[in-house]
Amino acid sequence: MELNKLRYAPGSRKRPKKLGRGGASGHGGTSGKGNKGQRSRSGASIPAYFEGGQMPISRRLPKRGFVNIFKQEFQIVNLADLERITDTTDITVDVLRQHRLIKKLTVPVKILGNGEVKRALNITVQAISKSAKQKVEAVGGQVTIL
Repeated sequence: MELNKLRYAPGSRKRPKKLGRGGASGHGGTSGKGNKGQRSRSGASIPAYFEGGQMPISRRLPKRGFVNIFKQEFQIVNLADLERITDTTDITVDVLRQHRLIKKLTVPVKILGNGEVKRALNITVQAISKSAKQKVEAVGGQVTIL
């Protein structure tokens, strides 16, 4: 087989339906859209959730539970992740971002105590758990809360 002789498989390419080309074509007049109605109009696009004017299911179903609008979202970093940072002992939000342990500088960071610390680290973040703080201070490290 040569590249200049490549062809599509027979029947795999179908011509588009030609609409609005006179009555003899079978697709003239209303061009296959039927008579009247919302979908026959130009620019008609109805969202998938539209239910023909009845009360949508998203509004019919009851809403349950409590949503705390003051909830503080944190980016979580474990102590085990900090062991991967070997080039410095000063752990800041910028250092975590450089090592791709967090994604955004605008969302606060919280250090959790999953894992062990083998060297003294100077950690400066927005929040840290009690267990993580104890483990860092046990090996001679310092924790500063922003």
